[in-house]
Amino acid sequence: MNLTEHYNTLYKASKEKILSGNCETDPLLDSASDNRLGITLLLRPDSQVQNNIQAFLSDLKAIDPAQYYYPNSDIHVTVMSIISCYSGFDLAQISVPEYVELVRKSIPAQVSIRIKFRGITASPSTVMVQGFMEDDTLNELRNNLRVNFRNSALEQSIDKRYAIQTAHTTVVRFRQEITQVQEYVKVLEKYREHDFGTFTADELVLVYNDWYQRRAHVQDLHRFKFG
Repeated sequence: MNLTEHYNTLYKASKEKILSGNCETDPLLDSASDNRLGITLLLRPDSQVQNNIQAFLSDLKAIDPAQYYYPNSDIHVTVMSIISCYSGFDLAQISVPEYVELVRKSIPAQVSIRIKFRGITASPSTVMVQGFMEDDTLNELRNNLRVNFRNSALEQSIDKRYAIQTAHTTVVRFRQEITQVQEYVKVLEKYREHDFGTFTADELVLVYNDWYQRRAHVQDLHRFKFG
């Protein structure tokens, strides 16, 4: 996949929807009855990248503070959604050590996951910081996970929604229609090619999570350290 082309196409189509007042709001974002849970393998960017992202979010908040902006604790890159969140899923249904072992088996011998966060893109319901992989380790890891989980009897829903190929991080979700939409999009345009920094991962984290990866609802199951 050509990531630049993918991000650009997504942004162009989503920008038109946002400007025309057709962004998609999330009715479950603030729902106390949302019990969708799952298991995800992810990585978390370092504090420098996170703080650079917060500077961008501060500019958006100044225009429309009512949207949902990710705090540093929740900013992440999804490596693989192993069990996509669904209502009623509980850790008691699975054997966590078996998942840990299968993930460990899938990590390449030579691990180097380096991601450059440059520019922003959007969907009709979110704003994302674009991530570009500087080596092929993440793709190799994802392919190993696909093969190993499909060859196991463990519950999984890998690629059921879509086959993940990017390294973006979602940083805004729309709660409601955007106020001052022209000004909001001007801020998006300002950061279209902004350099948020480059990050080299030193660990992966297997987590039990809600749909939004809110830290208060996330349980770290295992950390896979590199080096």
